Amino acid sequence: MDDVRATSAWVATHSSHVVVDSSGIEKVVKTIDSIPKVKWDFEGIHYFDNGPLTVQYLLVLDALNFCFWPDADLNYDNLASGLKEALLNDKSAFDADRLQSYTGPQLRALLKWPRPLPLEDERIRLLHEVGFELERSFGGKASNLVESSEKSAVKLVTLVASHFPGFRDHSLYKGHQVFLYKRAQIFAADLWGAFQGQGYGEFNDIGSITIMADYIVPAVLRQIGVLKYSSILASKIEADSEIVPGSEEEVELRACSIHAVEKMRELISNKSGNQVLSVELDLWLWSFGVQVPTLKHHRTLSIYY
Repeated sequence: MDDVRATSAWVATHSSHVVVDSSGIEKVVKTIDSIPKVKWDFEGIHYFDNGPLTVQYLLVLDALNFCFWPDADLNYDNLASGLKEALLNDKSAFDADRLQSYTGPQLRALLKWPRPLPLEDERIRLLHEVGFELERSFGGKASNLVESSEKSAVKLVTLVASHFPGFRDHSLYKGHQVFLYKRAQIFAADLWGAFQGQGYGEFNDIGSITIMADYIVPAVLRQIGVLKYSSILASKIEADSEIVPGSEEEVELRACSIHAVEKMRELISNKSGNQVLSVELDLWLWSFGVQVPTLKHHRTLSIYY
């Protein structure tokens, strides 16, 4: 995760459209005594049985956790709860061989969604990829993948990114490679949250995980005065104009969010004298954002978030 932090910091110091406002960070931190503890499944929408099937569920969930906005009625809750219900009805629904055979209409039926999903072909491709690689390298079990990480979140993210190309979330920005790894990191974070840091969720380096740069967190950071946008970028977001994946604007939105929250985490840790985890800050910011329906976020067609 050092690459994620370092390359995000580089973007923040060379950005043209997004500014990390240091004074804004200081003002926000002054109002924070401690990070509110947000329960991982605070909405009660996830499958959990405290065993390997939960790990399988989370990998499938995080393989599909991207780009809901083109369908105004679709959101993360629909995906999480739909997959949960599918697994409750059929414990073999996410077996590796079945993941490799799903079609678009079958995935829709699984989620009980009445129309094509955004980027549906990509979602099917990623399901097939997960099923194939689990079968080839991990005996069909996501739990074996997690056990291979030897309780290291960094090693797990590395394993996921190396074995599953669809999780390789990086971009080229002004001639520099930028690493973001949203869905690979959120798999580790979901395990940690679901299992409460025990069993499959025990990682001796969970503090290495950064925030998961998506649509919601940048919008929240802008609202609280931590990020500032150029007038052109702000106009695009207000107009719901699509921002091209891999563009300078899109990379800056995500990388500057990571860098800003790292600065927030450092200041809060120094102020409180306690370790503050980026994963906790991420869940807090995201849970705040999803409860503000008027929050304007950027729109990018991407399989990475």
